[in-house]
Amino acid sequence: MKRLKWPSWLPIDPYILLLLGTVGLAALLPARGTGAEVASGASTAAIAFLFFLYGARLSTREAMDGVRHWRLHITVLACTFVLFPLLGLAARGLEPVVLNHSLYTGLLFLTLVPSTVQSSIAFTSMARGNVPAAICAGSFSSLVGIVLTPLLAAALLGGSGGGFSADSLLKIVLQLLVPFLAGQLLRRWIGGFIARHKKVLGYVDRGSILLVVYTAFSEGMVQGIWHQVSPLRLGGLLAVEAVLLAVMLAITWYGSKALGFNREDRIAIQFAGSKKSLASGLPMASVLFGAHASLAVLPLMLFHQMQLMVCAVIAKRRSRDPEAERPVTPAPAAESRIAVGTGTRSG
Repeated sequence: MKRLKWPSWLPIDPYILLLLGTVGLAALLPARGTGAEVASGASTAAIAFLFFLYGARLSTREAMDGVRHWRLHITVLACTFVLFPLLGLAARGLEPVVLNHSLYTGLLFLTLVPSTVQSSIAFTSMARGNVPAAICAGSFSSLVGIVLTPLLAAALLGGSGGGFSADSLLKIVLQLLVPFLAGQLLRRWIGGFIARHKKVLGYVDRGSILLVVYTAFSEGMVQGIWHQVSPLRLGGLLAVEAVLLAVMLAITWYGSKALGFNREDRIAIQFAGSKKSLASGLPMASVLFGAHASLAVLPLMLFHQMQLMVCAVIAKRRSRDPEAERPVTPAPAAESRIAVGTGTRSG
């Protein structure tokens, strides 16, 4: 019997459907009382385990081999943690006419999270770009984001983000940074086990994120915060995110050309510098926003699906460019193991 596969022509990531199904379950059967306490504790443990795996997967030595291409990596980091947040701050003028305060907070948080890894690599490869550079750029972004995203959120969101304080930053350190560093320290002994069981642990990753989403949206339902969002507001959010993505795609493509990068490097910069990681953003939002996390991650979930659909079309068109006829040297097998993400397109 042949194994059933998701049709390649469908533009929707199947994992996004699972996420939406989890949101629907939380809306119909939110965790309450003791169930909510159990779900919250399990979610906290799942987040710590996620970042422990991220640390154990990342080969620091292999990642640092890419430092020689420092101009490209600095460009991607600048797009991810400077240009994106500046555009997010500029969108404040849309509040409260287009976006309410909660949706704007979620939009601004979206601009602060790291870039993706897996999908950046996949699209760069499809478009015949610099795959090793995409691997290193995505890994650097994820590594830097573990520290920089919470700091940027504390600085730019302040009290509007659900109560940022020294306690919030302490939670970030304990739930995200400490497990990540523990994974790095233990990688020498457990790295081989993780590589051999990559597929199974990928399911654990995705299941953990689904648990985080269920807990966050359950808390939102119990708190009644979904009454703050109307279909008109959601339509406005989608329009704003479409403009945000279009602007970043244009800046990364034409800006990298102005900086003198070749075609292969420009492709890596465009795909690594224009996208945001759902896998990293969801756990961070759960820690930072608490009961308000459901609205905070909604813009990220919508943007993630939008970037996958748009970048898939761009990658296919880039692969047919006349300039793409020259073959690109594939990434070494060792480099393919440094990706930090869920092991799916939803990184």
